[in-house]
Amino acid sequence: MGSLILKRGMKPTAEQLARIYANAPKSDEEIDLSDIPEITDEEWKKFKPARLREKNKENIAS
Repeated sequence: MGSLILKRGMKPTAEQLARIYANAPKSDEEIDLSDIPEITDEEWKKFKPARLREKNKENIAS
């Protein structure tokens, strides 16, 4: 599916309107997150704010 570009003054076609409404924002409950693995407590413990991370090649490579 390509991009949808509407310029000022243009009226969208029925197909374009269908694409716009199909991609409308969804509520949190409607978003399927089942394919994303949950983060474990051990993984959460490893997280640090970006400003506190050391800036060296070892951290960048991992």
